[in-house]
Amino acid sequence: MINDDKVTIITPTYNCAKFISETIESVQAQTYTNWEMIIVDDCSTDNTKEIVEQYQKNDPRIKYHCLAKNSGAAEARNEALRRANGKWIAFLDSDDLWTCEKLNRQIKFMVDNGYVFSYHEYEEIDEDSKKLGILVSGKKHVGKFDMFACCWPGCLSVMYEAEKIGLIQIENVKKNNDTALWLKVIKKADCHLLKENLALYRRRKGSITPPDTWTKIKWHYTLFRQAEKMNPVASWVWMCINIFGNSYKKFFYVKKYQ
Repeated sequence: MINDDKVTIITPTYNCAKFISETIESVQAQTYTNWEMIIVDDCSTDNTKEIVEQYQKNDPRIKYHCLAKNSGAAEARNEALRRANGKWIAFLDSDDLWTCEKLNRQIKFMVDNGYVFSYHEYEEIDEDSKKLGILVSGKKHVGKFDMFACCWPGCLSVMYEAEKIGLIQIENVKKNNDTALWLKVIKKADCHLLKENLALYRRRKGSITPPDTWTKIKWHYTLFRQAEKMNPVASWVWMCINIFGNSYKKFFYVKKYQ
């Protein structure tokens, strides 16, 4: 164990009763044990609350809060960040999973190198937790331009040091709200890749069919226009760069294996 500093795990959720037990158990299985998991529910209509409360009974590190009204993932993340008490901030959506050494390996990587902001590799699974043979990596060193040009980190792979970054809050964008977070953090510190596969990203049926081109363009434009408050021309330019950058990442850093 590297140290005993607390990690706050940010977990927004909405109607993930089918998956959230496995997500929580992947956190409970961590070899690094000083963590708190803040689950913020965006007014789920399934039995997410009841499931989480069963885990809370035996593990006070798990904390549950439900928003007053359905507000979106960005607001759920903002609320969780406001409640965070850890030195380290990590992110795990309520259908994704971590390997048991994730926290220990990533904190060691950051402490040993003096890094403030990092991410790591991960692979993809389906709704039944079956591996899809897809490994997602990234650039070793990500600076401000790199992050604006492409969303390099997967949300489930990110960790940063709260004392150095400060409280991050983002605009209520409906899509790419995790990217909106990284664009705030990258202004405070560069991001570094731990080249180890430490997590499992769940591909769900709703995410398999890609949106049409104009919808994707709108999402990218909104990221810069609303989340970064850029003028329309700058938003359009960065939107084009970002679309190209994400395509570059998919071609060179997303690998299929048998």
